[in-house]
Amino acid sequence: MINKFLFIAFAGFTGGIALRSFFDFGSTFIYFLVFLAVIFFLLEALSIRSRRSFAMAGIFIFALALGIIRFDIGDISPPLGEYVDTQIVLEGAVVREPDIRETHTKLTVRADAILPDKQIQKKINVLLVVDQYPEFQYGDVVRVSGTLDEPENFAGENSDRVFDYVGYLKKDNVFYQMFYPEVEKVGVGGGNIFAQKLFLIKNRLLKSVSLALPEPHASLVGGVVFGAKQSLGEELLEAFRAVGIIHIVVLSGYNVTIVAEWIGRLASFAPRGIALGLSVFGIVGFALMTGAGATVVRASIMALLVLLARATGRLYAITTALLIAGVAMLVHNPKILIFDASFQLSFLATVGLIYLAPHMQGIFSFVPKKFGLREFATATIATQIFVLPLLLYMTGQFSVVAVIVNILILAFIPLTMLFGFLTGVFGIVHIILSLPFAYIAYALLSYELTVVDIFSRLPFASVSVPSFPVWVMVIVYIFYGLALLWLVKKKPVSL
Repeated sequence: MINKFLFIAFAGFTGGIALRSFFDFGSTFIYFLVFLAVIFFLLEALSIRSRRSFAMAGIFIFALALGIIRFDIGDISPPLGEYVDTQIVLEGAVVREPDIRETHTKLTVRADAILPDKQIQKKINVLLVVDQYPEFQYGDVVRVSGTLDEPENFAGENSDRVFDYVGYLKKDNVFYQMFYPEVEKVGVGGGNIFAQKLFLIKNRLLKSVSLALPEPHASLVGGVVFGAKQSLGEELLEAFRAVGIIHIVVLSGYNVTIVAEWIGRLASFAPRGIALGLSVFGIVGFALMTGAGATVVRASIMALLVLLARATGRLYAITTALLIAGVAMLVHNPKILIFDASFQLSFLATVGLIYLAPHMQGIFSFVPKKFGLREFATATIATQIFVLPLLLYMTGQFSVVAVIVNILILAFIPLTMLFGFLTGVFGIVHIILSLPFAYIAYALLSYELTVVDIFSRLPFASVSVPSFPVWVMVIVYIFYGLALLWLVKKKPVSL
């Protein structure tokens, strides 16, 4: 019964956040919900033959109100409206790792003051699009001179759906943007000192890799191993999208899970508890090494849940843990529910790995277990099934060859990550020491890039879906949920 109440509370809380993400009914609506919840609790208390239905309704409505309240707390009003479309000089610190693209760099700057005399009390960020040089680092204090603009939503390239770019930026408290302003570094130490050290280590590893490997191999290692945002070039990125393998370019929950499983296999000779501990240590260490950004932390939490599910086999315990983890992430930042695709995809992929993949082991009994091929096949298809409706809604693009390409490539990703990481580590000491690892990493990366190139050239590799509305996506996920309930009741999951 506790799990049922927890699930209802989770549904109500997320429902409240989702509702408030689109509509603002004001504080009166919240008072009404709380009043309605109290009525249901009283009805439950006064019921002679209670079936808990009134209590469950009260919990759902009260959690709905809490979700709305939590969103309201973080929904600040941007204080610089009077400066929009005007030339200003602001001062602040770079509070996120620079996002290096093919032709430019994106800097997220916390606006502390409008010079000469206006101090900004609210924590708001401004997105700067600047040239790649001079380079700036996390924590740099900068003085920026340019025109302040408000971001606008835009239509996607492959569909008519309008991307809520404004909401996407607001989840990180970014309310304004400036294109190619004058930026001058005036100080350091504007960020968290721990994060600065992590990014420093990460950047040294990336530079070491770039010296030992050519492009695009070095950038691919940067994305797969270190979560670097350096561009691979639009043409190559489009090829990765067409074959459904774009998730390996950026650090995702799957990449983090690979790290844990690889460590677990190396420690398979040890007792189960020690192997699990080493895997957990590997996930935490990997997250710290890559900078411990919000996306990496969420991916790491999801990977830990998958690891715990497989280690314990306790479905009800892992369901409770998954719900608690989801709520904790939403309490920290409620805007990620609707406006952060990485959170949505990580959560759905985790659900697929925990609940669907075990049921598919029998279906793929013809796939050999050697080299983990059967596990990769079931994990790949399970995650693809669960993320596909969301991807169709967001991008309008369906990769026909995604399953085949994922199976061909993912089996080699653990070794790619290992030798890519070792290339960076030994390259810091001396480039000659890194060469043996770089040669192996180069061979693996060349194979993966060749597979992507061959399949992306097929005329049927990717199909454009002209219309996949949100109501269709919701219906599909409702069907998924009902199907999983039926599967679990018919045959309990063996993790």
